[in-house]
Amino acid sequence: MDAAKRMDLLGSETAFAVSAEAAKLAETGMKIYPFHLGDINLQTPASVISAAKEAIRSGKTGYCPAPGIPELREALAKDVGNSRGINYKIDNVSIQPGGKPSIGKYIAAMMEKGDIVLYPNPGYPIYESQIEFYGGIAHPYGYLDNSSGLELDFSAIEKGIKKGAKHIFYNNYNNPTGASSSIEEMKRLADLVIQNDMFLISDDAYFDTLFEGTPRSIASLPGMKQRTLTMYTFSKKFAMTGWRLGGAIGPSKIIEQITRLNVNMESCTTHFIQYAGVAGLNAPKKETQDILDKLRVRRDILVKTMNGIEGVEAHSPEAGFYVFPKITKLMERTGFGDVEEFRKAVLNDTGVSFCGRHHFGRPLENENDSYIRLAFSGISKDDLAEGMDLFQKWIESKTK
Repeated sequence: MDAAKRMDLLGSETAFAVSAEAAKLAETGMKIYPFHLGDINLQTPASVISAAKEAIRSGKTGYCPAPGIPELREALAKDVGNSRGINYKIDNVSIQPGGKPSIGKYIAAMMEKGDIVLYPNPGYPIYESQIEFYGGIAHPYGYLDNSSGLELDFSAIEKGIKKGAKHIFYNNYNNPTGASSSIEEMKRLADLVIQNDMFLISDDAYFDTLFEGTPRSIASLPGMKQRTLTMYTFSKKFAMTGWRLGGAIGPSKIIEQITRLNVNMESCTTHFIQYAGVAGLNAPKKETQDILDKLRVRRDILVKTMNGIEGVEAHSPEAGFYVFPKITKLMERTGFGDVEEFRKAVLNDTGVSFCGRHHFGRPLENENDSYIRLAFSGISKDDLAEGMDLFQKWIESKTK
């Protein structure tokens, strides 16, 4: 039997394909330097692990309420609300098996076929995939690169609005670019959302990974609480990528619809893991700060190294796991005309594995520069330095 035709519309998270390619090369005995995937190789906080074990011992292994256990919904409402200056209640929270499910569930519940949905590109590829899978029209908006960093391309956003877009995905502290909005940029976007009666889905996967300062949320701005669904994940802050725990936080009428899909899809998020989430939210800040401190060191080494290579320009991200260097001039220096060819050559010759811009959405018509994405979350400081040394020596060998 053939798969349904709609499966042709389903995209993929292609960083996993790069990971599989690297794993196959590792089987030959080559050491791999994994800059390709935003996984995290640091220890999950002890309080989280202890709470999960205790919940299993206490028999929290059966079904639980579809929207999540009350203890976690209340804790998440408080944590997300306090960090954004918003008063959320338990009815504003639906627990999910990770951050990703909120994307498809919002689209399935709130988007009609044929609706135009704005999404960031480059960005998390699942936005584009899910919009098209459920019959929507995915309308990308990109970023403008300048000396101070990447900024939202408002001309593309306004173009989508003129075409009738009523939904917009927004990922401050963006994957893959590391781009973050100033408060002025955020206010400009909020004004467009309000003026055009739109709804915004704020993917806050990296909100709690800010290295310095106070994180900014568009939901905090006047008029945006009732127009924003916040996607929360425990994966990044608590080093819990494989635990699959997250939540959707927003207006109760939307949360009700997302919870209806919980019932139809997975019944509930794993019971005992939710108790681990409660412990994480209530744990001393030091446990998660230790994770951030280690990631900051890796970020700084990587950014400094990349900017020390002739033909490379790399902004230092405020938050997240990624550096997104522009390598247009480096490609010219090394004689490559295609980023994918460049990526494969580096991988096969050195074991240094990373993704290209094309792994994060279909390239836009007006793109002229070449970029790669390097994740620093899943590689030790020593291996990061060793891998970058090999990368630099490889470049030298190609430019002699």
